[in-house]
Amino acid sequence: MLTISGLFAGYGSGDVLRGVNLTVQDGSITCVVGPNGAGKSTLLKVVSGLLRPRVGSVTFRGAEIGGATPRKILECGIVQVMQSRNLFPELTVRENVELGGFLLRDASAVRARIATVTEQFPIVGERAGERAGQLSGGQQRMVEFARALMLDPALVVLDEPSMGLEPRAAAMMYDSIRQMRDNGRTILLVEQNVRVGLGLADHGVVMETGRVRLEGTGAEILANPQMRALYLGGTIEEGEVPAGDRGR
Repeated sequence: MLTISGLFAGYGSGDVLRGVNLTVQDGSITCVVGPNGAGKSTLLKVVSGLLRPRVGSVTFRGAEIGGATPRKILECGIVQVMQSRNLFPELTVRENVELGGFLLRDASAVRARIATVTEQFPIVGERAGERAGQLSGGQQRMVEFARALMLDPALVVLDEPSMGLEPRAAAMMYDSIRQMRDNGRTILLVEQNVRVGLGLADHGVVMETGRVRLEGTGAEILANPQMRALYLGGTIEEGEVPAGDRGR
């Protein structure tokens, strides 16, 4: 579904991403992990159109989208849920969700999509008239997910969705990600909880210093001894990475 090839991107005159190669398969959960500064969030910004690549290619369903506007990328079927809370706290839950359908052409289409997302996220109906700022962190995340699905996206991009959630709310959030995948959506996920994120994933990716260092199934990545070095403050030495594990 999504192919990234030779990607260089960053801010000002500096590159954060330095030759990233990555493929996201249709109907999968791909989880990207890595230490702070690895370039994970920068990668998601490029995919979502919030940052233009300097060099390289980003293709979605065979069409080049690198450098396209965020609106164009939304129209293609890609939506991102940001790391920080981004609901409008003074608007109601329903009003926040309706905003997710701003590209829809008529009110009947908006109503139909709200009915659909409410089936997956009942809180949208149960708390429809309450201000979003009155909800707990976990409840707000569910509303953000519902809003993201208003355009019926093919690819959902999630930037550290468990950030700030207590364990029970995080568990519900992970269940919602699985359900989105089971309903036919493709998920590209950056997650701070490495063990849970990779356990959730069909495909795991480890980034370090702006490059893909390891790839494999989530279980394979978790079992790789080089993960210990990376997450105990070390680095993955280039010569230690098996050829089949390097980003191609």
